[in-house]
Amino acid sequence: MIDLNIIWFILIALLWIGFFFLEGFDFGVGMLMPFLGKDDIRRRTIINTIGPHWDGNEVWLITAGGATFAAFPHWYATMFSGFYLALFLILVGLILRAVGIEFRSKVADPRWRKLWDVAIFTGSFLPAFLLGVAFANLAEGVPIDAKMNFTGNFFTLLNPYGILGGLMAVSVFLLHGAIFLSLKTTDDLQESARSAAQKLWIPAALIAIALAAGTFVYTDFIQHIGLTPGAAPFGAIAALVIVRAFLDRKMEGWAFLMMGVHLILTQSTFFMILFPRVMISSTNPDFSLTIYNASSSPYTLQVMSIIALIFLPIVLLYEGYTYWVFRKRVQTNAKELTY
Repeated sequence: MIDLNIIWFILIALLWIGFFFLEGFDFGVGMLMPFLGKDDIRRRTIINTIGPHWDGNEVWLITAGGATFAAFPHWYATMFSGFYLALFLILVGLILRAVGIEFRSKVADPRWRKLWDVAIFTGSFLPAFLLGVAFANLAEGVPIDAKMNFTGNFFTLLNPYGILGGLMAVSVFLLHGAIFLSLKTTDDLQESARSAAQKLWIPAALIAIALAAGTFVYTDFIQHIGLTPGAAPFGAIAALVIVRAFLDRKMEGWAFLMMGVHLILTQSTFFMILFPRVMISSTNPDFSLTIYNASSSPYTLQVMSIIALIFLPIVLLYEGYTYWVFRKRVQTNAKELTY
């Protein structure tokens, strides 16, 4: 029977999936900018492809955090206190990227712009890597005691599986960003993005396979789900293979769609590993936080459900409208670029 605890677990999962899908290409574009942007005009073009969307995409992260705080306060408390330094560095990265995008064009000095280009790259790489590390650790399990306290430290998270998760996030976001740029740019910049996407597919695929193998070794995937995990994990790998087929045929729209399918199914598999747990204790499985011992009161969940039913469709419609309005390609033309 599906109750409000399960519904809110699913809603939070959907918020994280939406964040990884939408903010993933933002991070990828930010990391690719110094390499594909051979001059200032091209770098401005690259920034303008995500200019109307990047701050709106971050709302998914804020909403996921807020929903976790309201629906599962013990999950929020344990994760944010235990992952404090990692989450602080993620916040620093997001601030660096935001300030870099907004301040870069304020002064025409090349040294000024180069400084903020570095900030945009750093502010894209750091959150991507650390979010991958954090999610891998949630799947693997972290030391939690009987009082729901995290007993490790920042370096506890930097284990082989956690680092593999970070590399996975970075490689997939780079590929996602390159495909997005090939959709949103023209001429030689589009060709550069196409070439980058084909090259980036190889490390992304290799790391995805390594992470899939590592999941069987480092997590309780088999014990928790069984030898037949369903379509999601196999579909994620298949989608990544299909991405390459579309890239070779220069069908970037379909490649972008399949990249989204890959991200959605990968994150769905992660939440399948967790459920009904929200944080797995490596100290003792009985100390794990679940959707029941970490949740708010039934009344709180009821009120939140009513609010979500009212406002979530409005937010989704508005964000969809912004993508429709800014659907055209960005021309690499100094006269048409907005600084």
